[in-house]
Order: sequence, then structure tokens, then C-alpha cells
Amino acid sequence: MNIDGVAAIISGGGSGLGAATARHLAGKGAKVAVLDVNMDQARLVAGEIGGIALECDVSSEEQGERAVEAARDAHGPARISVCCAGIAESRLMVGKDGPAPLAHHTRIVNVHLVGTYNICRLAAAHMAECAPLPETGERGVLINTASIAGFDGPPGAITYDAVKAAIAAMCLPMARELSRHAIRVMAIAPGIFLTPMASTLRPEYVQEMTDAIPFPKRFGEPSEFAEMVETIVTTPMLNGETIRIDGGLRMH
Repeated sequence: MNIDGVAAIISGGGSGLGAATARHLAGKGAKVAVLDVNMDQARLVAGEIGGIALECDVSSEEQGERAVEAARDAHGPARISVCCAGIAESRLMVGKDGPAPLAHHTRIVNVHLVGTYNICRLAAAHMAECAPLPETGERGVLINTASIAGFDGPPGAITYDAVKAAIAAMCLPMARELSRHAIRVMAIAPGIFLTPMASTLRPEYVQEMTDAIPFPKRFGEPSEFAEMVETIVTTPMLNGETIRIDGGLRMH
């Protein structure tokens, strides 16, 4: 798919991987809608790239519908959807104070898993109404953010590990279902990246993780995630798969 002139929606586009993706796609000519719960950050990114900022709690059916409709009204149906909205909250299931509050588990599931499905269902419905692109025959592509934690399952983040595994697990059946609409579905599983989430990690854990990365021995740059998004968008044969981008890191 040629990115130039195509409409894109980026959830979690106000910071981190989402902001980098919004900037990158806009730099390639996409008309970008930045969806985020933090409107100050969303407006900052949208203003920088000439896009639009839309308030959206991805776990809310009403807010999701309102934001995706507003994006379509502004730019036309999105042919690119990238789900980057997320929160990182590690917590032991059973700690010194007893069992973790169920609300902690529910919140992470709602934001990551329900939120990803919510935006995908809405974006895909609009894509299905588009005419196939003449050069590839596709109507659009959904790109979701998994994590290597979903494969390696480090302790202390059971719910986060589970939802990221679920996002990867959704990829193939979603691609198979949407193939009749000529819509592709992919997921990216980043390792440790230099995002606001990473800033909350303990320094000793940061050093431990850096030492464990085979090569390159550093955290990933959000721009590298964005470049992977571009590769997926522009490569029609990429479909139904989750791509790890982690420098060979295996978490433990």
C-alpha cells in the first residue's frame, strides 16, 4: 500500500510508540488521526504533523465509535489502523498484602485487549466500505501492538503478559476473517523500548535487561517501531503474523 494520501488512525498516538508512528506515517504523506486519553499530548503531536487529535478511551464503546467516526469525517475511511494504546502496571498476583485487587487485572485487560478489539472492529468496518486499491487489491491493514512479554512471560506481570499474548493470538483468526474484505492484520511484539513506560522501570532492571539483549545492546527507539509499521503497510504479503522486534532478547 502506498502511504501517501491515505487516512490513518493511531490509538495511543499522543506518546511513545504511537506518537513515533503518527509522526512517521505523516512524514510519508498519511492523513493521521491521533487518538488518546491525554488530549494535551494528542494535540501536541497532531499539531506537529498536521493531523487531528481525538479524545478516546479505547476500552469505551461509545468513545471508540465517536473517535473513529470523527476521524472518518475529517479524513475519509482509514486504510491504516495502528493500536498502540496501553498501560504498564506490574504487580504480583499474591504480594505481601495478599491477593492483588481484581480491578488491577480488569483495567489492564480492558485497555489492552478490549481496547485493541474495539478499535479494530470499528476501523475494519470502515475499511470494508472502501474500494480495493488498484495496485494491490487490498482495502486496508490493521496493526496491533503485542509484546515479547506475551511469549516469554516474565513474573510480576501476569495480566500484562496474558493480554499481550492474546493480542498476538487474535492476529491470525482476525486476518482470516477479514480476508474476505481484503483487509490484512498484523501485530508487532516489541522488546524493551525507550518510551514513557520504560521510564518507570527500576535502574537495576534496566541494566539487567540491557545486558540480556544479544545485539544491539540497547533499548529500541520508537522510530524503529514506526519503521516496522511502514514495512508492514507497504508489504502486502505480510498478513496474519506477529513480528518480534527485540534485538534477540528473551525475557526471564
